[in-house]
Amino acid sequence: MAHQRSSEPWRSRDSDRGSDTEDIVALLAPRLAHFAGVARTEHVTRAAQEMNVPQSTLSRALVRLEQDLGVDLFARRGRTLSLTPAGRTFLASVERALAEIERAADEVRADADRATGKVAFGFLHTMGAETVPGLLHAFRADHPRVRFSLVQNYGEAMLERLRAGELDLCLTSPVPDAPDLAARRLDEQKLRLVVPADHRLAARRRIKLAEAADENFVTLEPGYGLRRITDDLCKEAGFRPKVAFEGEEAETLRGLVAAGLGVALLPPPTVPRPGVVELAVTAPRAAREIGVAWLAGRADTPPVAAFKKFLLSRRGNLLP
Repeated sequence: MAHQRSSEPWRSRDSDRGSDTEDIVALLAPRLAHFAGVARTEHVTRAAQEMNVPQSTLSRALVRLEQDLGVDLFARRGRTLSLTPAGRTFLASVERALAEIERAADEVRADADRATGKVAFGFLHTMGAETVPGLLHAFRADHPRVRFSLVQNYGEAMLERLRAGELDLCLTSPVPDAPDLAARRLDEQKLRLVVPADHRLAARRRIKLAEAADENFVTLEPGYGLRRITDDLCKEAGFRPKVAFEGEEAETLRGLVAAGLGVALLPPPTVPRPGVVELAVTAPRAAREIGVAWLAGRADTPPVAAFKKFLLSRRGNLLP
């Protein structure tokens, strides 16, 4: 049975348990590697030589560790130490913790490697079929071993993931204007009014948006950048759109237009869709800006910096 030391542990017993946990972790963390090194050799002098640490420093660290825990971890016989039952229990957990720290350190170093690191990159659904694959193909011609973690989502969701540190860069629209984000405009994409092939306007090639004021619209859900642009353009044209259906993906909306559920303001499709006609909008000017955004003030790893530089170099030439 482990001998309980009489010295007061790191905090009083009636202290908040959450604070106790935080305090003991802060106290123990610097000493765990010292403890594990001595536990493996069961000899302070030998462990100090192997770890390139002064013996006095190592001895003090062990004494402080036992004081902090309030438990003897070693039985001492001259210069030789042997683990107590409590010490063996503690060592098993310490070795797992140190192995996990080593694994995490290896992972973050690998992600930051200039040649083989990782970029967490987000982009709009409408960029996924052609634009982003083309960008990645071009970038990897010069950086063939850089890895990507890719996320498709709508603009606001990606900006939140930027803020949470889950993304390094994202292609989004509209280009954000927020104090905690940095962004650059890269390109512009014209929007078209998509109508069913048998619609009264289908014979036209271009249209003023006000001419669709009485139509039912199918749109993306609130929160999507394209929905905000649609609402703003309709307002500029003098009406509020009558929304018949809200969805999450532009090509789904195009299919619903083909089925006669309404009309939609959409970017050009990757592949022409049967059953619809796409009309140029002459007034108001119907377009959306595409930009790249990142968290302001955040230091880039080498692979992220390289991909950011590549994206910025495609300004005006982003879209196929």
